Amino acid sequence: MDWDATSAFTPVGLTLRGQPAHRIVRTLGDAAYMLLKDWPSDDGEEYVTAVKACVDAISGQIDPEQFRAAFLRAADEAGITALTVVQQPALVRRPVASPRA
Repeated sequence: MDWDATSAFTPVGLTLRGQPAHRIVRTLGDAAYMLLKDWPSDDGEEYVTAVKACVDAISGQIDPEQFRAAFLRAADEAGITALTVVQQPALVRRPVASPRA
């Protein structure tokens, strides 16, 4: 099995109680550490789903962004405020032609 805990996904900012109060999770490794060491509760249904999804993403069975969705649901279940970035396609600006006299 070829494990990859360095795979990145759209970052998630978390606000936690305690120290440090703010965390940014950018990779599967960050998320795995967070879920196993710093998560406030380990008995929720969404938490268990997120842990399983993290293992699946690290082993390449699912896309890291699919894991991210499970991670966000687990954060909501645990009462953790999660700040997410919504990526939108870049706008293409075209020069405005000047009127010819």
